[in-house]
Amino acid sequence: MHILGLDPARFDSWFDLDDAALAARGARRVIADSSPGYPDRVSLADAKVGDELLLVPFAHHVTESPYRASGPVFVRRGVRQYDGDQIPDLLRSRQLSVRAYSAAGDLVTADICDGRALDELVATQLADPAVGYIHVHFAKPGCFACRIDRQSVRSVPG
Repeated sequence: MHILGLDPARFDSWFDLDDAALAARGARRVIADSSPGYPDRVSLADAKVGDELLLVPFAHHVTESPYRASGPVFVRRGVRQYDGDQIPDLLRSRQLSVRAYSAAGDLVTADICDGRALDELVATQLADPAVGYIHVHFAKPGCFACRIDRQSVRSVPG
């Protein structure tokens, strides 16, 4: 299993935009006023109170199937991209929706689990040869959290 946070370079220049320019892109600047509550999709860690984040629209499932999808994500400036094979604490502390897709981007199976059970659910889904990759979403708001692949994939679409 391999988990890679979003590439920070995709968002770096957005932090230099003023509020009007961010709004024109459908984004906004926010300051974390609680923790947890602002899950950064680059580091896959919760922002600390006072951290600056951007809430941006993000196409997380770019596919030529009916399952193409996008939604809002929080990103922080200057954080290290998560790149690992362990479930981050950010995911373990939340209720999750776990969606397994074929290599062609079609939904194979989906389930909901407590984040502490994510390892087991991911192992079960990846055991199915029809599954190409997994998307994890925060179950309550439905927002994309991250993608899980069988192994390291540097040029991950969506």
